[in-house]
Amino acid sequence: MRASDADRERVAEILREALAEGRLDMEEFNERVDAAYRSRTYGELEPLTRDLPTAAVPAVSLAKGALDDDPASTEIDWSRRVDPGAEPTSRGAFAFWSGFSRKGGWTVGRVFTSFAMWGGGEIDLREAHFADRDVTIRCFAVMGGIGVIVPPDLNVTVRGFGFMGGFGDDATGAGTPGSPRVTVTGFALMGGVGVERKLRKAERLRRKEERRRAHLEAKQARLEARQTRHAEHERRHELHRRRTEDNHHGIHGGDVS
Repeated sequence: MRASDADRERVAEILREALAEGRLDMEEFNERVDAAYRSRTYGELEPLTRDLPTAAVPAVSLAKGALDDDPASTEIDWSRRVDPGAEPTSRGAFAFWSGFSRKGGWTVGRVFTSFAMWGGGEIDLREAHFADRDVTIRCFAVMGGIGVIVPPDLNVTVRGFGFMGGFGDDATGAGTPGSPRVTVTGFALMGGVGVERKLRKAERLRRKEERRRAHLEAKQARLEARQTRHAEHERRHELHRRRTEDNHHGIHGGDVS
């Protein structure tokens, strides 16, 4: 059974608690947490906490389909994300004095049209599947706003414009090999449309764990440095004491004739 992103994070949290309690040293923690984030299956995760008294069996998520790519991977497997001819989950979205959201593992059709008037919408493509290798996202905002979020791996072109509003482009650029081509078009009238790249959740967690590990390693290095300085101080103190005793014996230790 394939493990979920939440499964890996639960195991990492157990390992962090074990490190804080002194059940694992820094080297063991680093080895196990690295293995946790590399794990693809539940069977690979379970042994990492088997010998810890606080270990709990991580619940296996059944939310992912059999063709999903590994959410813990830093790169998207586009061969599993692009399925020409697949039935789109949604072909459009509309918001009037309200809002809409399309995110998660939804399937994007060849053309997706969105409209927001006095409202807002979110179109998140970071975990999406694609029914075509060429996809057009049409965004129309009238005194409203629409946000389009794409992963760093996606091939994106933005061609929209704004009139007394804005059509922001922070995403145009090439993606990784095999990624679909997504074109974002439309206009914003006294409103705004923004297109930006953001990391997937798994990558954010990985980077967060790297920062946490670096902090712990720096803390451990400072502790070891203090221990080294203390040991050196003790060594010098002991050497001085011995020299003092030797000098004292040299002055008073001879025979009196």
